[in-house]
Amino acid sequence: MQIHFFKYQGTGNDFVLLDNRTNAYQNLSNENIRFLCDRHFGIGGDGLMLLNKSSVYDFEMKYYNSDGNESTMCGNGGRCMTAFAKRLAVIHDQARFVAIDGEHDAYINEHGFVRLRMNDVKGIAEHETYMQLNTGSPHYVYFTEDVKDFDMKKEGALIRYSPLYKDEGINVNFVEQTDHKSIFVRTYERGVEDETLSCGTGVTASALCLIKNMTGQHKVNIHTLGGDLVVECNNVDGQHFNDIWLCGKAEFVFEGDIEI
Repeated sequence: MQIHFFKYQGTGNDFVLLDNRTNAYQNLSNENIRFLCDRHFGIGGDGLMLLNKSSVYDFEMKYYNSDGNESTMCGNGGRCMTAFAKRLAVIHDQARFVAIDGEHDAYINEHGFVRLRMNDVKGIAEHETYMQLNTGSPHYVYFTEDVKDFDMKKEGALIRYSPLYKDEGINVNFVEQTDHKSIFVRTYERGVEDETLSCGTGVTASALCLIKNMTGQHKVNIHTLGGDLVVECNNVDGQHFNDIWLCGKAEFVFEGDIEI
């Protein structure tokens, strides 16, 4: 089977994208997806996404982690999918699409800058040393110092495979506050089982934790190893957040054909 693929990245979080509007790639197996995402023998990516046709929305986004399993919402993936839909002329400069966690609105300008509306968040569980919340995917957020010096694969795996999380898994974010409204975030992603250069739902979770005790509208600047993002949101009461937007560039890398 020959596959025509597109490669996109959003702040270094990279994906294999397939135009599946004719259902040509509907029967990809977990093994196929793992191969396509393999950085040595395949194309390489943190995940694979299908752009599916929808009778209600502009398109449907279906996301798989690089381990071959369908996963929860991917924020950077949603931004890349919006750019991909524009390239395919499915949309022009705005989109309403559906993903596993529900519907999303997105806007893209001529420079590939995408604003993606994330789902409202209800509840941040505060523990002694960390916070836990779901921004479309489950996240563990730990504020600390000298984040650049962490061995993320080792330290992230220790939490992800701890007795509390080993069955379902969790994404692990180590966060350093650099000023009043700025943070540096590194993320270990379940399903990739390694650090990624950026994680959209992870930086969103980290931003909400930063402004948890400050109600009202906020704009948080986030630095990741793959580049810079912005999260805009409204903190209703410290436990409810709405009008959440993940903002940053999504870029086409290359396209080609591969045999599987």
